[in-house]
Amino acid sequence: MGQRRPALGRVSARSASPTPDPSLVILAAGRARRYGGCKPLAPVGPRGEAVIDLVASDALAAGFGTIVLVLGPDTGPAIRYHIERVWPRSVDVRFALQPAPLGTVNAVLSASEHVGKMPYGVGNADDIYGQAGCTLLAHHLKSQGASNALVGYRLADAVIGQSPVTRGICRVSNDGQLLGVDERRQVTARSDGGFVSDDGCQPSALSPDARVSMNLWGFTPGFHRTLQAAMAAAVDASEEAEVLLPEVVAQSLASDSFTVLDAQGRCIGVTHPDDLALVQAELDRQVGSGERPATLWAAAD
Repeated sequence: MGQRRPALGRVSARSASPTPDPSLVILAAGRARRYGGCKPLAPVGPRGEAVIDLVASDALAAGFGTIVLVLGPDTGPAIRYHIERVWPRSVDVRFALQPAPLGTVNAVLSASEHVGKMPYGVGNADDIYGQAGCTLLAHHLKSQGASNALVGYRLADAVIGQSPVTRGICRVSNDGQLLGVDERRQVTARSDGGFVSDDGCQPSALSPDARVSMNLWGFTPGFHRTLQAAMAAAVDASEEAEVLLPEVVAQSLASDSFTVLDAQGRCIGVTHPDDLALVQAELDRQVGSGERPATLWAAAD
């Protein structure tokens, strides 16, 4: 790991554009204790495609040019084997290794050699963000004077099934800047379409239109240095420090601004084993209604 897959190269009209297509760093080093398996490889697509296949295909269709996968020593070999066997050879994919579970900041920094000095995106390997949300982020990162960004989904579009989940409720200023993210636990849907959080915090009732973070971020080179400084400070305190992206973002908001991009469409993921059938059914619905193409990798042809 830590290198580009051999004999790859993207053949795309986008690659000749003045502004390079940004990279998307996908964090796939997690151990998925609640799910009990390798979530990125969960077969959720209409033809048995894995979660990671849909995430990457949507990102390429949205305008990202390179996929950087951060893998761990436990599940990394299986994920890499799947990718080298299934993904089209035209996909520009790079592999990076996170040797120890030191948190998502360390995972992002493991991809440093591949993102260079350009703005880049970061997302999870077990959340299917959809092409619309990825397109918002890719266009933002390619814009002049791109800022740090967070793609915000409606709460109603980011929960599937009845099992309780944790969701980060965004506080957003009138001009669309992130003021903070409040982590709410034990969030479930009500029969009237609303949501309730049974974590003892107020308000317990949550609006279905509340914007939530599903950890689809856009980072500038300046914020990459912030991540490096945060990790270095944590390691100085403890070599086993686990540093998380939402915490570093929250601490940085006094000096770093984040634009909240309002996504349309659903963000669905596999958290619990029971979610697998629900995600499969939702993806079948999206294909049947024309919201999602029936086949993957159109942008890699």
